[in-house]
Amino acid sequence: MDVLWAGWRSTYMGEVQAGTDTDACLFCELPSASDEDAYILERGETAFSVLNLYPYTSGHLMITPFRHAGMPGELTSDEQSDVWRLLTRSQAALADVLGPHGYNLGANLGRAGGAGVLGHFHLHVVPRWSGDANFMTATANARILPEPLIETWQKLRVALDA
Repeated sequence: MDVLWAGWRSTYMGEVQAGTDTDACLFCELPSASDEDAYILERGETAFSVLNLYPYTSGHLMITPFRHAGMPGELTSDEQSDVWRLLTRSQAALADVLGPHGYNLGANLGRAGGAGVLGHFHLHVVPRWSGDANFMTATANARILPEPLIETWQKLRVALDA
């Protein structure tokens, strides 16, 4: 088996290890900002969707409850339903605006699971295209995004409001 070295990840892992559940929580703070400033796509009753500021691909977004809860099993049934509803709506908007060929859905739970924001459950929605350049992150420490985040945010908001 071939192994690709991604030494830049060691810095990230050190930062994750330094974080604690008591540090300021990004997902708890985001809702106090304007939707445009925070790139919030949609606010539900108990959860919201937001563009990732460090996306793997165009349209990479996250869905998270407003309440600080670390594991899926800690979410109330209303929060679980709202997260799933926002996922369904977000995926439909992504399909309309960006036309991806598939999606990666994922949650990084806990330090060992690679969570960048500890203690606040969030679901990543990553649009994918056949032949996309996802390998660039590992081989060139680079990501390829065809447009600024604000433009993607504006297009998705229009699709969600339709």
